[in-house]
Amino acid sequence: MSTGQHRPAVRPATGKDLADLQALARRTIDTCYRGFLGDKAVDRFIGSGASDAHVKTHLEQGEVHCLTQNNRIVGFSVLDGPTVDLMMIDPDHHRRGLGRLLLRHAEETLLARYPTVRLETFPENTRAVAFYEACGWTFGARLEGEGPAKAEYTKSHTTN
Repeated sequence: MSTGQHRPAVRPATGKDLADLQALARRTIDTCYRGFLGDKAVDRFIGSGASDAHVKTHLEQGEVHCLTQNNRIVGFSVLDGPTVDLMMIDPDHHRRGLGRLLLRHAEETLLARYPTVRLETFPENTRAVAFYEACGWTFGARLEGEGPAKAEYTKSHTTN
């Protein structure tokens, strides 16, 4: 890191972070999901307010963690039971090791409570799939249901 930059840190999110977290989620979805979900689906999802509502609900439940660098939120994770429910890194900060740092924090937090933890991603999100697999997550199943298919990945103490 260049001089003057602070090391990234993970901290619990607070109510004061809500607008920044929601904006980061919308920006990430807008930038990163169009290639595999399409413009219409992304515009509809962002416009529906579902992303904002999801972040707000989880923030109120207290399982949201911010990744900060230089006093700015550059990523966040949402933990729900044994699940990494959501993890996003600001698109302007991709490929800098921040996702790996945030995922490691989520893994350590959840594996302290559960023998096996899980996450879901879109199978067409090839960057995310490659990232999770490189971090030692194991493909579990393809989940079909309402909306686009998802891929479930798991990690346990034995695969940590």
